[in-house]
Amino acid sequence: MKKALITGITGQDGSYLAEFLLSKGYEVHGIIRRSSTFNTQRIDHIYVDPHEPNAKLFLHYGDLSDPGIITEIIYNVQPDEIYNLGAQSHVKVSFDMPEYTGNITGLGTLRILEAIRRSGIKARFYQASSSEMFGGAPAPQNETTPFYPRSPYAVAKVYAYWITVNYREAYNIFACNGILFNHESPRRGETFVTRKITRALARILAGKQKKLYLGNLYTKRDWGYAPEYVEMMWLMLQQDKPDDYVVGTGESHTIKEFLVKAFEYAGIELEFKGQGVEEKGIVKSTDNRWTSVLKPGDVVVEIDPKYFRPTEVEHLQADITKARQKLGWEPRTTFDELVKIMVDYDMKLAGLEPIGEGIRINHAKGFGYTNHNLLHNQ
Repeated sequence: MKKALITGITGQDGSYLAEFLLSKGYEVHGIIRRSSTFNTQRIDHIYVDPHEPNAKLFLHYGDLSDPGIITEIIYNVQPDEIYNLGAQSHVKVSFDMPEYTGNITGLGTLRILEAIRRSGIKARFYQASSSEMFGGAPAPQNETTPFYPRSPYAVAKVYAYWITVNYREAYNIFACNGILFNHESPRRGETFVTRKITRALARILAGKQKKLYLGNLYTKRDWGYAPEYVEMMWLMLQQDKPDDYVVGTGESHTIKEFLVKAFEYAGIELEFKGQGVEEKGIVKSTDNRWTSVLKPGDVVVEIDPKYFRPTEVEHLQADITKARQKLGWEPRTTFDELVKIMVDYDMKLAGLEPIGEGIRINHAKGFGYTNHNLLHNQ
């Protein structure tokens, strides 16, 4: 039985990856911080008491800032594969906490690689690199596009990328960088813009929230579906030789497009008036189902300058030629489908009957290893 060790197991990607590996018969070990003890909603439904004879998921307390405990866990577990998904992963927060971001997101990767080297184990290593590393570089971006990071988070990820390449070349460690473009799901953190939109929409429809406040509506991102992307992480470590791959959909959309699609799916047509910080999203028409909470003329979207980044990344779009040719990567979920999936599950969380198409799409895609359990109390 193969063993995998995942940092960031309580996050969106870590929880999907844990489910995926368990479905493939792996024994899965996760590193969690003490502060994540009460943030395990994404994995509660797959966790069983480690004393149970059929237990295959084990959690270990640790922190990417502590090289001693990282080395100890890796030596004791003796994993075949290590997936480093742990990070301070919020771009806006990285401007507020740049040193912490560098320590965890950047140096945390070095600590894992050093633990692999010092312990002498033959584990294969996956580093979660990010499209944010491209930053100001012209779109579309691929594996040869020069990095131009535009945030402390992106700078830390660039360091983590190159230290992974360096340890691969210097110590012959099987180490891969997955340069993943934005990938979303019903488990996306609630402060990330896609989830912020779908969650606020559901809460507005449930009468629990009046408005949604956003920053720049015109940045363009390449958005994919997270369960697909964790499969690619695994696939990179199954190859004969380690390499680095860009993973995305190959198309990009503005935040405003995502916003309009989400409301449209729920039966609400928006119109926008004003410019810059004065721009507002106003209800133009609404499905009869929502007339008790919304009416034409209601302002439901406003701009709050506090959500602007000091340095913005305007356009990220993946060139997926290499992953397509070498790994057979082909995104299976369209932009429209992703929006519908996320809206449906957030409507469920808000106590509403979902539209239903998104849930049907998700089941039809064949992600049989997950039911998107979240267990948030809302």
